[in-house]
Order: sequence, then structure tokens, then C-alpha cells
Amino acid sequence: MTPKPENCQTMTDVRKGVDALDRELVRILVIRQAYMSAAARIKQDRDAVHDEARIEDVVTKVVGEAKAQGLSADIAEPVWRKLIERCIAFEFKEWDAIREKARKSA
Repeated sequence: MTPKPENCQTMTDVRKGVDALDRELVRILVIRQAYMSAAARIKQDRDAVHDEARIEDVVTKVVGEAKAQGLSADIAEPVWRKLIERCIAFEFKEWDAIREKARKSA
């Protein structure tokens, strides 16, 4: 059983909690990645993959939600910027792979 942070008595307790959360974060990131695959499939123009206005919109929303839930913006903003950066790179690869597969099968 994973103790809540306020109930941790040892570093083993803390590590169990962190490890459990990391597994959950990976599960959630798999879902986010699937949305990036969907975006790559839907977007017709490769230039639409990198959308600066959307990046800033996402970061603004995340920082607002972080504040509302008690997460430091000093953690939230750089983590999401890096996440978005890597998701865009993934989406470019997906976009290219989808079009290459379609080209080869045409």
C-alpha cells in the first residue's frame, strides 16, 4: 500500500509513493501521446504541427491549473514546455511516417 505524503514516516514510504505516481504519469502520458498521433493524422499541413499560439495557450492553462491545485509554477511551466517540445517532435515523426506510408501504398 502506498502511503499518502502526509503519512510517510520513512524514505522508503516516500519512494513507494513517488514510484507509484511515476507509473501513473507514464500511463497518462501514453494517452497524451495517442492524442499527438491523432493530431498528426488529422493535420493536413506539416507546418501546422508547431503552433506557437497553441503552445502558449496550453502553458497558460497549465500554469493556471497548477496554481489552483497548489503546484508550483516553477515546476509546472518548465515541465510542460519540455513535454510540449518532445510531443511536437513526436508529432513531426508521426506526421512524416503517416504520409510516407500513404505514399508507398499509393
